[in-house]
Amino acid sequence: MTETPGGGEREEALEVIQRELTAFARRARAAAARMHPELPLVSYTLLAHIDDRHGCRATDLASHYMLDKSTVSRQVATLEKLGLIERHPDPADHRIQVLHPTEAGTRALASTQESRRAAYRERLADWTGQDLARFADYLLRYNGSGASDSR
Repeated sequence: MTETPGGGEREEALEVIQRELTAFARRARAAAARMHPELPLVSYTLLAHIDDRHGCRATDLASHYMLDKSTVSRQVATLEKLGLIERHPDPADHRIQVLHPTEAGTRALASTQESRRAAYRERLADWTGQDLARFADYLLRYNGSGASDSR
């Protein structure tokens, strides 16, 4: 990066990061659309989270993603309507409903995740193991920073 008048190298780098993360988000939205044309990225993300956790409550989703409960409720309703998740009573407390992916939801995620993995492998094929490890560390650091600003 070169020094820019009035902004400096840091500002130029921040602009590049913003632009490239936006492009990354667009690819993620496209992946969700390929899985199911009616499935927005938020719904896809929630489905993946439910699957990763082997079930969770809607309130846990709202808390984890810092979303309004009404937003989560709408997304959960969409996922249920599409047959991708279902509710089961919590074995410890039958008053609590736990969301689980259906077989169709698990299959949809698996096929999408495999195509995404293949795309990552192709995109990162010429990166060294050290480059990949550094990139992974940077992503973990960025996502773990605790920043709640989603702009």
